[in-house]
Amino acid sequence: MATTPPAPLVLTLGGGLDPETLPELCEGARRALLGRGGAGAVLLDAGRAPADAVTLDALARLRLTALRLGYRLRLVHASDELRALIAFAGLADVLE
Repeated sequence: MATTPPAPLVLTLGGGLDPETLPELCEGARRALLGRGGAGAVLLDAGRAPADAVTLDALARLRLTALRLGYRLRLVHASDELRALIAFAGLADVLE
């Protein structure tokens, strides 16, 4: 009997990010990923995330967190401004 792969985990990145809370954000993501017990894709919904340096830092940290656990991070619903900032920072190739 074939088993269906689990649905991708969706993490939501909203406004109000604070540089001091980013380690907690990554720890929460790490715990969520560890609880899934497998590799695959993680969808990061950035539809409400502002296009600023703190968001860029959060995206980079979350990507590293996911990669360390064998997951790919896919950015969804990001604004044009955030995508432009990602490209300007040279991260367009690593943040799908």
